[in-house]
Amino acid sequence: MNVIIIGASGMVGGLILNKCLASFEVTQVTSIVRKPTQVSHTKLKEIVHTDFLDFSAIEEEFKHQDVCFYCIGVYTGQVSRTEFAKITIDYTRAFAEMLRKHNEKTTFCFLSGQGADRTEKSRVLFAKDKGIAENILFNLKFAKMHTFRPGYIYPVEPRREPNLTYKLMRLLYKPLLRWLFPFACVTSEQLTSVMVEVGLHGGHKEQYENNDIRKIQIIP
Repeated sequence: MNVIIIGASGMVGGLILNKCLASFEVTQVTSIVRKPTQVSHTKLKEIVHTDFLDFSAIEEEFKHQDVCFYCIGVYTGQVSRTEFAKITIDYTRAFAEMLRKHNEKTTFCFLSGQGADRTEKSRVLFAKDKGIAENILFNLKFAKMHTFRPGYIYPVEPRREPNLTYKLMRLLYKPLLRWLFPFACVTSEQLTSVMVEVGLHGGHKEQYENNDIRKIQIIP
């Protein structure tokens, strides 16, 4: 099958990319990135594209895609309110509409977040905007649609943490957080394994909350 990924330069998207490249079930992976990466593989078709509000220049790359993993996101507080909405909502809409235009049988897997509010009434910026993005995707009526709502994602691989809060959470995860707040934490390996499993083989839920993700056991 053919897989398309956007956001593969991030923590979650990068792990999903590696898992898809390693899967014997995946024939080709189209990865849309802003800047060239160092990843090289016979299955990988990396497309460098800078305007995530307009994908018309690379429209051909959206055709004949069986599974999509949408992994673009930004941390609250890193950008302005306007920019946050553009990245979370407008980027999602532009990408998904182009994909849906050319595919009737695509499975769409969307990296959302815990607390996403599909009533669109939340006063919490992240929750409201993620809820809006989810509604856009569901209304496009992909053949299969799955959203994943993790809480804190513990990175299994070293990375530069975006702020002090995440530095502290990473430090406290193993000795404290995973025991006291299991409903609000998941490892990046758990999350990406479940996303790829559901994307390639199907899943029984449209929305996977943090606890749903933790409960699924992936058999190698």
